[in-house]
Amino acid sequence: MRILSRVMRPTSLALLQRAGLQTGMNVLEVGCGGGDLAFDIARIVGPTGRVLGTDIDQTKLDLAASEAVAHNLTNIAFQPGNIAESAPAGSFDFVHTRFVLTHLTNPSQALTHIRAALRRGGTVVLEDIDFSGYFCYPDCAALGCYVQLYTETTRRRGVDANIGPRLPSLLAEAGFENIQVNIVQPSGFEGEVKLITPLTMENIADAVIAEGLATAKEIDGIVSDLYNFANTPGTLGCTPRIFEAWGRRPA
Repeated sequence: MRILSRVMRPTSLALLQRAGLQTGMNVLEVGCGGGDLAFDIARIVGPTGRVLGTDIDQTKLDLAASEAVAHNLTNIAFQPGNIAESAPAGSFDFVHTRFVLTHLTNPSQALTHIRAALRRGGTVVLEDIDFSGYFCYPDCAALGCYVQLYTETTRRRGVDANIGPRLPSLLAEAGFENIQVNIVQPSGFEGEVKLITPLTMENIADAVIAEGLATAKEIDGIVSDLYNFANTPGTLGCTPRIFEAWGRRPA
């Protein structure tokens, strides 16, 4: 998660600026994880603003709270929360969530909860994946296997690995207006962006095996090939294609 946060930081910060994040805002960060982006948001809104980070993982929240103290950030707090079930108490000017809706069986319900947490005229910003947009150069058979395994595992579990293109429609259905969309895809010939793929394959291994889609030995081979590709100079790797969508709650 730390590596992913570092890879995503430039595009996420540019998105937040484009969507209108400003000094003094009261912000909700849904699915904050270890707090990396929430810390940046807290610095942007400044001492007159407030940030609340929520997540379902208490271990990550404890880490985030500890690091906030180390960073001398006094305008940020963290609490457990599951946006699929309810919204946190409060009225927020700005809500951001990244790579959360793709893991939910009912993303529309989550957006209903987000809308309830926003004040009238407030802004919601979404970032989520489209696995069908993965690419590499040169061709890597292991990448194709990885994309297929990830997509099928999520499908069987009732969630959507290709939710990105749906984001504007989901926002419209939830009653948001002035909806905008942008697409980014961090990529490169070197650096941490190339490690996202093998690391994710390792993280989903148990789920893939549980669904009977591959054996442990087959997954070990895929992971090895993905690391070899990532560590080979001159190969081009990337994250999934990422859709950014934002809109306002009607005033």
